[in-house]
Amino acid sequence: MTGFSDQQAERTPERRWTLAAIGALGVSAVMTQLALMRELLSAFSGNELVLGLVLGLWLALTGLGTWLGRGTIRLRDSVPRLLVALLTIALLPLAQVILVRVLRDRVFLRGADVGLVATALSSFVLLLPYCVASGYLLMLGCAILGAGGDARGAGRVYVADAVGSVAGGLAFSFVLIQVFDHFALLVFPALLNLLFVVFMARAFKKRLAMGIGAACLVGLLGLVLRWDLDALSTAAQFPDESVVFRANSPYGRLVVTQTAGQLNVFENGLPVLATQHPERAEETVHYALAQRPDAAKVLLVSGGASGTAREVLKYPVGEVIYVELDPLILGVAHHFLPESLDDARIRTVNTDGRRFIQQTAERFDVVILDLPDPSTAQLNRFFTAEFFAEARRVLTPDGVLGFGLGRYENYVSPELAAVLGLANRTLRSAFAHTLLLPGGRVFFLASDAPLFPDIAERLDACGIPRQVVTRHYLDAMLAPDRLADMRRAVAGGGGVNRDFSPTLYYQHLRHWLSQFHFRLGPLHWGLLAVLLVCLLRLRATSLAIFASGFGASALQVVLLLAHQVLFGSLYQQVGLIVTVFMLGLALGGFLANRLRVTLEGRTLALLALALALLAAALPFLLPVIRVTSAASASSWVAPAIIPALTLILATVVGMEFPIANRLRQRAVPDAASRLYTADFVGASLGALLASAWLLPVWGVGGTCGLTAGLNLWAGTALLLRKTSS
Repeated sequence: MTGFSDQQAERTPERRWTLAAIGALGVSAVMTQLALMRELLSAFSGNELVLGLVLGLWLALTGLGTWLGRGTIRLRDSVPRLLVALLTIALLPLAQVILVRVLRDRVFLRGADVGLVATALSSFVLLLPYCVASGYLLMLGCAILGAGGDARGAGRVYVADAVGSVAGGLAFSFVLIQVFDHFALLVFPALLNLLFVVFMARAFKKRLAMGIGAACLVGLLGLVLRWDLDALSTAAQFPDESVVFRANSPYGRLVVTQTAGQLNVFENGLPVLATQHPERAEETVHYALAQRPDAAKVLLVSGGASGTAREVLKYPVGEVIYVELDPLILGVAHHFLPESLDDARIRTVNTDGRRFIQQTAERFDVVILDLPDPSTAQLNRFFTAEFFAEARRVLTPDGVLGFGLGRYENYVSPELAAVLGLANRTLRSAFAHTLLLPGGRVFFLASDAPLFPDIAERLDACGIPRQVVTRHYLDAMLAPDRLADMRRAVAGGGGVNRDFSPTLYYQHLRHWLSQFHFRLGPLHWGLLAVLLVCLLRLRATSLAIFASGFGASALQVVLLLAHQVLFGSLYQQVGLIVTVFMLGLALGGFLANRLRVTLEGRTLALLALALALLAAALPFLLPVIRVTSAASASSWVAPAIIPALTLILATVVGMEFPIANRLRQRAVPDAASRLYTADFVGASLGALLASAWLLPVWGVGGTCGLTAGLNLWAGTALLLRKTSS
C-alpha cells in the first residue's frame, strides 16, 4: 500500500507522525524565512518596501503551494509525497543562501542598487521552490489528517504548524542567531527534517526513502564539518576584498573587509563604516559644532566608530556620549579601530538611541544623529515631530541638533524636494530656528537660539584642524546658489512626519524608486485591484479567512511599529512580540479545535466582528499606551500592553481557521486548500499594503480603519448568509 487508507488515518501513531512532521515544517519555515529575509535585505536595498515585498511574496507563494495541493486528499500515495516534501524542505534553504550570495553580483552590477522590479523577480525565483513545497506539505498534512471526512484535521495541522513556528522563532531569535552564522543555523532545521524522513520512512517501511534520507543526513553532516560554507560564500561576495571578520548580531549580518589599507564595514549588505573617508565624519561633526564651539557635553547617536566621536574631541568638550544599538559594531570598533573610541572623554552606551533620549536626565549642548536616511520605519522614528520634541528636551536652552539627510548634487528633484521639505517642516514644529547646509549630504541644524551659516569663518576662528572640510571646500559647497536651492526646496507647504503617520519614510521610498524610473502609484492600484477582486469573488467563509489574514499582517505591522516608537528598537522585545503572535495563533487554533459549537457560521462571524472592533480600537489605545509609558518608564505594565494586544489579536485570528474549515466539512478534500490559500493571499496583501502604502500615507488610523472595514464586511456577509438560509 502506498498511502493511508481511511482506517489507517484513524490510528493515533500515523496522526502523531504527521502532526510532528508539520511541527518540524513550522520550525524550518520560520527559521528559513528569518534567515532568507536577512540575506535578501543584504543583497538588495534594506528598506521597508523590500521587506514587505519579500514577506508578501513568501506568503503568496506559500498560498500557491496550498492551492496546488488541493487534490492530495484523493491520492493514495500520501506518504511518499510527504517524505519528498520533507526532503525538499530540509535541503533547499542552504542552497538558497548560497545562491543569494554568489549570484547577486553576477546577475547585477556589483555595487549598484537593484530596482524594485528586479528585486521582485529575483525574490520570486529564489523563494518559489521552498514556499510552494511548504504550502504543498501543509496540504498533505490536511489530506492525511482529514482522511475519512474528519473536518478537524486541517485545524490540527494549523495548530501544529503554529507551535513549530513558536519553537523555531524562539530558537532563532534568542539562541541560535547569537552564536551561529546563517549556514550553521539552518543546519538545525535541516537535520530535524531529515531525521523525520528517516524515522517516518522506517515506520512506514519505505526503504528507498529511508536510504535517501540517511544519505542526505550523512552528506550534510560531512559537508558542514569539512567546509565552512559561510566563509566560502562570503569570500565569493567580496572577490576583490579580503574578508577579515564576519558575524551575525540580532540586528543583521556584519562583514568587515580590507582593501588597499582601508577597512569597510557592511551591515545587511549596506556600507555603514569605512576608514580613509574623513569628509563624512568632518561634515557630520563640524556643521553642528561650529554653531556651539564651546560645547561641554555632546551626544552622538550612532556612527561614532567611523571617526565622528574622535572628530568631536577636536573641540574642548568635556564628554562625548556615544550611543550605539548593535553591540557587534562596538566590538568591531574596539578590535579593528581602537583609536576611534580610545579616549577617556568618550563614553559608549549600548542601547537604542531614541530610548536613551527618552529616559536620560542629562542635558547636552549638541546632539548629533549620525544615521542613514529614513529608508525604514525603524529609522523614521528619529525624524518625527515627537522625536524632535524629545531631543529638544535633552538640549540646553541654546543647544543644537544636527543630522544629515539625502544627497544634493546641484539639482533638487521633485522627490528630493518632497523629502527635504517634509523634514524641514517637521523640524520646525519643534524648534524655533532651522538651517539647511548642502554638503555631501544635506545637513539640517535646529535650535531655539540663532544659527549661523558662516561655517568656514567660525571654524577658522576656533582654529579647528580639518583635512577635507576646509575653507575652499566650504566655499564651494555652501555657495549662494546652492543655499538658494535649499530654500526653494523647502518653501512648499504640507504636513509633518509623525510616529504613527511615517510620511517621511514614504517620501524617501519615492525618492529612492525615482532613480529606477519606477512609480509607486501603479503598484498601489494593482494591489488594490487584487484586494477588490478577492472581496467580490470570495464566498462568505473564505472572505472571513481572507480578511483575518489581511488583518493579522496589517495589525502586526502596526503593533511592531508602535512598540518601536514607544519602547525603543530593542530586538529581544520585538522578537518576543513575534513569538507571542505565533503563540496566539497556536492558542486560538487549539481553543477552536476543542470548542464544541453548533452555530459555527455565527461564531465565525462574531470572531470577524471582534477583529474589526480590535482594529478600530487600536488608534485610540496607542496614545493611551504612550501616556502610560511616559508616566511609568520603569514599570513593566506599559511594555506588557503591546504583547498582550498581540496575543489577543493572534488568538482571535487563530480561532477562525479551524472553525471555517468545519463549516465546509461536506467538502473536506477542497476546503482546507481554499481556506489556506485565502489566508495566505490576504496576509500577503496585508503585509505589502501596510508596509508600502497604508501606514506611511494613511497612518495608523487609516490602516486600522481599512482592516476594521474588511472584517466588518466579512462578518456581516456571514450573518446575512445565515439569516437568509
